[in-house]
Amino acid sequence: MKFVWTTALLFATSLLIQAQVLTSHEVTLSFFSDAPLEDISAESKAGVSALDLHSKSIYFKVAIRSFEFRKSLMQEHFNENYMESHQYPHAEFKGQLTSEIDFSTAGTYPASVEGELTIHNVTKSYQVSGELQVTKEEIAIQATFPVKLVDHEIKIPRLLIKNIAEVVEVSVAAKYQTNSE
Repeated sequence: MKFVWTTALLFATSLLIQAQVLTSHEVTLSFFSDAPLEDISAESKAGVSALDLHSKSIYFKVAIRSFEFRKSLMQEHFNENYMESHQYPHAEFKGQLTSEIDFSTAGTYPASVEGELTIHNVTKSYQVSGELQVTKEEIAIQATFPVKLVDHEIKIPRLLIKNIAEVVEVSVAAKYQTNSE
């Protein structure tokens, strides 16, 4: 009987070590639209993320309504007219780190991720380059990449086409705590 319990305990421990999934609520997502009449930018600090150190998979999710703008009218138009956040409340990214990263060694690493971004209920494949920083206390990720609005079927009225860029710059930053202290 001791053998069975010892074997079960060792098996469970090895599963926990292999499947080390870090989660983060310290996620900031932002976007910037460089347009002739007025730049548009917004930020959300309400994103969540998970990073599986064993499989090197990564996941991000953010509520569309959590993005905050300088002007409340911009925020209202963003949610109601463009993103239709009542119908499509979240954006999410599911991907895989393709870079070789030693999560046990402190340092700054170039990071490449391949995955799928779903915005406005449209999923597209992306290859994103960024930076991953490993310390004893945390793993931090940051990346910036372009998103074409048309790729996610986000329609801009002809009257406003000069106000909003067709491609927005999306930035993401997340911090995952590596120690349980």
